[in-house]
Amino acid sequence: MRVTRIPALTAAVLALVLLAGCRTDGLGGAHGRSSKGTSKGTSRGSSKGMSKGSSRTGPSAGPGKTRTARPTATPSTRRVVDAATAGGLARVTGPDAPGDTVIDPGEMRGGMRLVVNGYARSGAGSGDAVLVVAVDNVPEETTGRREHLWRGMLDHIRWDDDQGRPEARPVDDPGALGGSVECMLASLAEDGDVICGWADAGTAGVAHFPGSTPAEAGKLFVAMRADLEK
Repeated sequence: MRVTRIPALTAAVLALVLLAGCRTDGLGGAHGRSSKGTSKGTSRGSSKGMSKGSSRTGPSAGPGKTRTARPTATPSTRRVVDAATAGGLARVTGPDAPGDTVIDPGEMRGGMRLVVNGYARSGAGSGDAVLVVAVDNVPEETTGRREHLWRGMLDHIRWDDDQGRPEARPVDDPGALGGSVECMLASLAEDGDVICGWADAGTAGVAHFPGSTPAEAGKLFVAMRADLEK
């Protein structure tokens, strides 16, 4: 029987090859399992962590709740004042003085001022007093607020709406304060109850003149306004 002998060097090389092949397979499997496990763990951890983190930051990143506060009026450069005299007439005091609720002044916001006064000549009775209602820092169009005050004044003198609405006409001279100044005759006669009103950039006011004419009342109203608006 012939036996083929393998040289010692060749045998050594072959053994190394076989050993390397075994280690490669083992390392490959371990590497594959480690990579798979790491990928799975990383994927789970990362995905879970980011999802949880997003849910925490979501509400804080979104808009918060807002609380609606009652609006305040924008300050204007002119104010109505509680003048002691207006147009040469003295302010009525004591029990004959009008109350703040004599007519509805409309919506009053923070920063607005309401003046309600009666003015009369010395020695005149309370029935002859000129009733004045004025507001400043009006947030809406001041002609609209004047219209509201006009309606209140017409109700105050018990004007009958069945007689129609009195027509307001501009006065000849609105005075140094400018704006819109108009008067209406709330009477079927040529004289009687006259209601005048002004409206400018931030204020509005009306006044009732008993037993007067539009021309007389308009002139006195302009003079009174110069003392009532500053």
